[in-house]
Amino acid sequence: MTVITHIEDLRRLAQKRVPRMFYDYADSGSWTESTYRANESDFQKIKFRQRVAVNMENRSTATEMIGQKVAMPVALAPTGLTGMQHADGEILAARAAKKFGVPFTLSTMSICSIEDVAEHAGPGFWFQLYVMKDRDFIERLIDRAKAAGCTALVLTLDLQILGQRHKDLKNGLSAPPKPTLANLINLATKLRWCMGMAGTPRRQFGNIVGHVKGVDDMGNLGAWTAQQFDPALNWGDVEWIKKRWGGKLILKGIQDPIDARLSVDSGADALIVSNHGGRQLDGAQSSIEALPTIVDAVGKDIEVHMDGGVRSGQDVLRAWALGAKGVYIGRPFLYGLGAMGEAGVTKCLEIIHKELDLTMAFSGHTQLTNVTKDILLPGTYPTPL
Repeated sequence: MTVITHIEDLRRLAQKRVPRMFYDYADSGSWTESTYRANESDFQKIKFRQRVAVNMENRSTATEMIGQKVAMPVALAPTGLTGMQHADGEILAARAAKKFGVPFTLSTMSICSIEDVAEHAGPGFWFQLYVMKDRDFIERLIDRAKAAGCTALVLTLDLQILGQRHKDLKNGLSAPPKPTLANLINLATKLRWCMGMAGTPRRQFGNIVGHVKGVDDMGNLGAWTAQQFDPALNWGDVEWIKKRWGGKLILKGIQDPIDARLSVDSGADALIVSNHGGRQLDGAQSSIEALPTIVDAVGKDIEVHMDGGVRSGQDVLRAWALGAKGVYIGRPFLYGLGAMGEAGVTKCLEIIHKELDLTMAFSGHTQLTNVTKDILLPGTYPTPL
């Protein structure tokens, strides 16, 4: 039996157990994947200052994200098709996050619906919104999130059009998988996954199918979705959504200080420095490289979060030290989910937390809230442009 000690162990196990098209969907970027790779590799350039002979007792990684108490400054990022990594994936991930004391963010493009997650994992999760041309559908989606007890709305701004992801095209990505010869051969090697999917009715986009006129099954969903992402999305829409929602609003996809200032002006409660995991504009800055400039520009006026490339608790601490008050993990929890279901997501969070806790101690601190960039070696970390 494999002893799971770090996120890479979960990744390798997920690759064995999840069908290729869904594993590749999670673990890939757009075009040459240069930004996807930089998101991760740029973290490794940042070095810590080790301190010794410091009392390391009574450590705490607890803090708050948008006023919500969290066990550590980590949230599970919104990821589409999570329920195709493992049967009922969104429900399982939400359960694990709630038990651990960190937020779970449900994607618009989830397999399990808002109502499914609320019924089986309880209210209190966050909901991520993609803006579609069908504004009536968007209004009803926001209202459903309210009714389900979601406590924050995460509005994604960097997917007005879709970046080209070569692996998805080559794999013929679809949910459920198309019964092609190549897919059937691959599925034959993933019996655990197949048995899980056979035991659940949740195999399509639960937030959309049955909630949009004319979209009653997966057969006509693809055509609707391809035409619905709205290239005309603008800051006026952000203000409209904030008013409709009425609660905590987080804007995801900010990379430029001008957009960061517009986020402040829109009245949002937080922003996420993000390049969509390297899945949209290939050649964009890595998130950790962009973070200090955004913090410098607006960190006193709005809560700054980040995602992209986080693979360890050390990465969480690096981002925190550079000013991020919240860090989102996407691929790490998907690896855990694909590898071991709910237990795998819990294992992912345990690994991240242990690495965060120990690294903080080795850097001379016992309280995360006291940590600053002083724990980092000068000259190794990015600075504001």
